[in-house]
Order: sequence, then structure tokens, then C-alpha cells
Amino acid sequence: MKNTVFIEGGRTPFLRSQTDFKRYSAFDLGRLAVEGLITKSGLRPEWIDHVWFGNVIQDINTSNIAREISLAAGLMPETPATTVSMACISSNLAATSAAEAIAAGRIEGALVGGVEVMSDIPIRFRKRFRQKLLESQKYRSFGDYLSFFHGLKVTDLLPEIPSIREFSTGETMGLSCDKMCAKYKISREEQDRFALRSHQLADQATRSQKLSPEIFPVCSSLSGNIIQTDNGIRGDSSAEKLAKLKPAFAKPHGTVTAGNASYLTDGASAAFLMEESAALALDLRPKARFRAYTYVAQTPEEDLLIGPARAIPVVLDQMGLSAGDLDVIELHEAFAGQVLSVLRALESEPFAQNVLHRDKPVGALPLENVNTLGGSLSLGHPFGATGVRLITTAVNRLHQENGRFALVAACAAGGQGHAMILEKM
Repeated sequence: MKNTVFIEGGRTPFLRSQTDFKRYSAFDLGRLAVEGLITKSGLRPEWIDHVWFGNVIQDINTSNIAREISLAAGLMPETPATTVSMACISSNLAATSAAEAIAAGRIEGALVGGVEVMSDIPIRFRKRFRQKLLESQKYRSFGDYLSFFHGLKVTDLLPEIPSIREFSTGETMGLSCDKMCAKYKISREEQDRFALRSHQLADQATRSQKLSPEIFPVCSSLSGNIIQTDNGIRGDSSAEKLAKLKPAFAKPHGTVTAGNASYLTDGASAAFLMEESAALALDLRPKARFRAYTYVAQTPEEDLLIGPARAIPVVLDQMGLSAGDLDVIELHEAFAGQVLSVLRALESEPFAQNVLHRDKPVGALPLENVNTLGGSLSLGHPFGATGVRLITTAVNRLHQENGRFALVAACAAGGQGHAMILEKM
């Protein structure tokens, strides 16, 4: 098995949807991220043997968006490209797909990433109207066209906006998170406190330029100004402001609000991975090795977002590590309550015995090592791009904080989850 190493990575700024990236498509932002990576890392197109890109809400015009981005960014036309989709862990899957191909000796270099532009989601007609439109292609006479509206209701003409709900259960993630918070006894105050921590840490990291190494400047699609920082960070927030917000999902008594949940975001990420000996032969300087990773899943009806608590013990066991051995921890923050539920589950004996089938719990993750530069609650969460953002941040933190092992973990729709261990080089 060959070693996969992380050479360089980065992302566009992550912006709230309907702001400065609102006129960009996912193709546009993905291309800009790849071009930014090429400029920063100095990678040559001939070093890339395959491209993997994550994308969740896909535009039919660029259904294999990885290929379109690859061509537009100037990679070699002979380089294959694959788009992958696994909800919020899509670009994690892009990275591990590359790692598996490298480990098997099929390729030596890969470009991975992900993109989501929530300002430009595909909105379609309702099914009955779509069927009529398809039938109309066979019309030949004026009478055929006059029959078009026969059987249609006024409501059939209304646009159908994609709903962020579980297809299998019909529940929103926010409602599922509310249920988890009730089960694991996560209070509203705890959630607001964790959300405030995320925004304050992200604000500090932005001001101190600790996030700058991972951000590729991008022109605004509206003004043409250069955007160099994320715009969803609320450094001026407070416990008092968060406490005033009303429940967003389980009304009127829920605990998940707009203030302790991640927001709709536009952004893209990209990273350059290689086989270790090939990278060294090119005099490149790898930053980290991929050491262990796993994907897990469970029924989505209960504990929809608990996946990281199932996945983290697996990668720790693979490496023979304990929670205390982790110098850097990057957890995806879909909701403050989701992260806190995962942390509580890892300390729970009933969860260990009944869910993980272990004699004792994993134990507490050191909170002082968790998301020290902010997380998805503050930085933003463009679904397909978050995974490579987490990996890039974790690797950069290993070097900034002089650590050895980093844990990356994330939940995803469908009751799925992921965890990964990286080692600094």
C-alpha cells in the first residue's frame, strides 16, 4: 500500500448565499478554487492523473461538474474527472477516493475538492407540468397545443424549490437535531454558548490572519472587489443576542435556532494529493499523510447526525490512538447541538455498550483542540466543499500548533458519518 500525502489545499472565501457570489454558478466557483490552488501550489497539469470533486445540489447542465471545472481550469484534457455526492461529506469522499486510487498504485497525483452555490440552486416545474412539457414534443397540430393545459391545475404551474429534508423521513435536519438535543440533554444555553465560541474563534482567526493561508482571494460577482475573508462570521454576537432568537424548527419549544445552526453558503475548496515517493521525487514538500479513514451509516429516523460518534472510535482503533493523542480536531458543525450530542455520546457508557458494542466509552475529546479557528457555524457550510475545507484547516493547524495527529469528522444526511486521521510530515 502506497502512502497518500497532502501537498496543498485551500478554498474560496465562504460567503452567505445571495451575497457577493450570487451571480456565480457552481462551475464558476469550482474553477476559481482550482485556479487558486494551481497558483498557490505551483502544481503542473501533468502531475494530476485524476480529478474528484464533490457537489450535492447539481445543475443538469454541468452534471459531471468535476470534468467541466478540470477543463476550464487548464488541466490536461486527457485527465479523467469524477463528480461524487455524499451530502455534507462529498468532498471527504473525493479525497478518500483519490487516496484509495493512490494506495492501489493506479495513480500518483490527484486534485480533489468540492463546491456548492446555494445562491443558484436548480428550481424546476412540478412533475405534472414537466410531463406535459415532455409530451408536447410530440405535438404536431394546433389542436394538440390547445390541449396542453387540459388536466393541469394552477398549482401545477408553481415552481418547485428543492427542500432540504430527508427523502426517507420527510424531516428537516434541524428537526432531527432538535430531537437529538432532547435525547442527549443538550440545553439551549449550551448550544448558544458553543455557537458563540465558534464565531468568536473564527473572528479572532480572521483578524490574526490564521485563516489566510487557506483562502484564495476571489472577485465579487457583484462589485468586482476582491473578497479575501468569509462574510458570515459574527464576531459581535453575544449570548444575549443569541438567546433572543426563536426556535427555527421544533416550534415553539425547540432549541435549534438560526443562531446555533450553520447557514446557506456559497463556496468551493480544492486540494492537491500525491503518492509520497512521487512527491518527494519532484522535490515537493508534503504537509501531512492520510493515515486512517472510515464511513459509517445508520437508520436516519433516530440520531440522524450522530455519525461522527460512530466513526471516530473506528479510526482511533485503526491507529491505536486514544482521544488524548489528538493534537488537532476539526469537527463539522452542522448545528451546535449536533456537535455537542456527538461529544456527549463519545463519553456515554450506554452509547458505547448499546451502539458501539464496546466495553467502555471513547471518552471526552479535548475541547481546547476542537475547531480553534472556528467551524461551519461561523465560517459557513457549502455542502460539497466542507470536507476538503476541514482537511485543509486540520493540516494547516498541525503546522501552526506543532501537533502530530489530526482528527477530521463530519455528519451527513441519510444518517451517515465520516472520520479521518492525518499525520503531520
